[in-house]
Amino acid sequence: MLLVRYTAWDGTQEIRLSADEVFGKLSEYLSFTDDVQQALDWLVHQGLDGEGMRVMGLDDFLEQLREEMRSRYREVNLRQAFTPLREKLEDLLELERAALARDPDPARAAEKRRRLDGLPHRLSEALERLRDHEFSDEDARRVFEELLDELDTIRALEDFTRRYGDLFHGPHSLSYEEAVELMRTMERLKKLEEELLSGNLETVDLEGLRALLGPDAARSFQLLKDVMLLLVNAGYLTQREGRTRLSPKGVRKIGQLALRDIYQHLLRDRPGGHETDHRGVAQLRPEDTKPYRHGDPLALDLVRTLKNALRRRGGTPLDLRPGDFEVYAADQATTTSTVLLLDMSWSMSWEGRFAAAKKVAMAMESLIRAKYPRDYFAIVGFFTRAVELKLGDLPEASWNMGDPFTNLQDGLRLAADLLGRHPSTNQHVIIITDGQPTAYFLRGRLYCEWPLSFGGISMRAAQETLREVERVTRRGITINTFMLDDSPSLRAFVEHMTRINKGRALYTRPDRLGEYLLVDYLARKRKRV
Repeated sequence: MLLVRYTAWDGTQEIRLSADEVFGKLSEYLSFTDDVQQALDWLVHQGLDGEGMRVMGLDDFLEQLREEMRSRYREVNLRQAFTPLREKLEDLLELERAALARDPDPARAAEKRRRLDGLPHRLSEALERLRDHEFSDEDARRVFEELLDELDTIRALEDFTRRYGDLFHGPHSLSYEEAVELMRTMERLKKLEEELLSGNLETVDLEGLRALLGPDAARSFQLLKDVMLLLVNAGYLTQREGRTRLSPKGVRKIGQLALRDIYQHLLRDRPGGHETDHRGVAQLRPEDTKPYRHGDPLALDLVRTLKNALRRRGGTPLDLRPGDFEVYAADQATTTSTVLLLDMSWSMSWEGRFAAAKKVAMAMESLIRAKYPRDYFAIVGFFTRAVELKLGDLPEASWNMGDPFTNLQDGLRLAADLLGRHPSTNQHVIIITDGQPTAYFLRGRLYCEWPLSFGGISMRAAQETLREVERVTRRGITINTFMLDDSPSLRAFVEHMTRINKGRALYTRPDRLGEYLLVDYLARKRKRV
């Protein structure tokens, strides 16, 4: 029996976000930065939206807190905060002066009156000066002691008024007691503001936040803390050398999410399904058979073949004819070895180019690992020199300001070496870049040269890179180039490279890069190149 119990809503029945939802939002921030900790900071500050709920970020709490401050600025003022105390001081001074008029020692009385008349205007300083005064009037002495008990508070309120008094411009004038309470509240608000600005959720006083911003804000803040714990407990994040990093599980998830985002556009743009007449290794599907046609692999389903013959004519001897043959259906597939060359030079920081290229690289890795596990896929980053990028390094990889040149020659050399270690009939290099080469190696020495003009070409770097293209081409490696810029000099260089290699060149925008790249790769999976 199903038992359903209803209770009154108290705010604690919030629908909790899943770790996958939270990580999906984190991956969006990671597309704009190469630092996991920075992406986490953005998530903590911006919050996130879930189905039917909103998780407030630190910026939301800061805005709510500052609105609490602004509301007090608009509503009250501190102009009369010290008036009652000043009146008390004046009253006790009048009592003391009257007592001194009756003093039998006129010289002593005159000296005391002179000191009373010379008291400073600042209330705390006047009370401090009266500490050494020997009162002649008992009532004046009692009132002074009452004021002296408030000296520390008075001094703090005076400092507070001096620093912030002009901000309070509302119509309601506060009494001394109300002003002191306001000062304490503002101090707590300022302290909470500092805690929120630190970005460290653990340093924030939850009870203080509840008292200042209300129970709803406290529940929202606890939810934000739970969101961070979700990522850790789900195994997406890890701590290494004092820094928060993506775990291997988190890296894989980033690739899956990137692939999902790219496929969303592909599914809208085209139906897919690329036919091919070129046959590779046949992968049989035992659950599916078909009548034999000339040219099909003769993978007979013997039971169905014999049944077809008996159904046509029973008895012995068995009359078996070609039309009775039933064969297993098969998928024709090839394996490929692919190296993705990712430009990491300084210019890739413009217009979101590197973020888009890196997202595609992670998506391709995720696609190949999931759908084509037998394929070899590697990623090489090239700037002033080329380096192989491991999957775990890719989420935090960034364009390189310290080595701003573009050494496509070294990238092609390293890609060819990697493909040589993983031979395949189909070998591809995919280049994602936005600029012509400006660096090269010659007899083991590195050379760097700026273009002859803005948007121009570096002649020697281009020549050495084209020589490397020729070497790569002789090894049977196809080069496909995806350009994120369309300057005339760059187009001329890429077209020259394409003529040598007989590959393909595509000019596209960062926001369309993933669609074209993945379509091209999948198309080549289904035919021999």
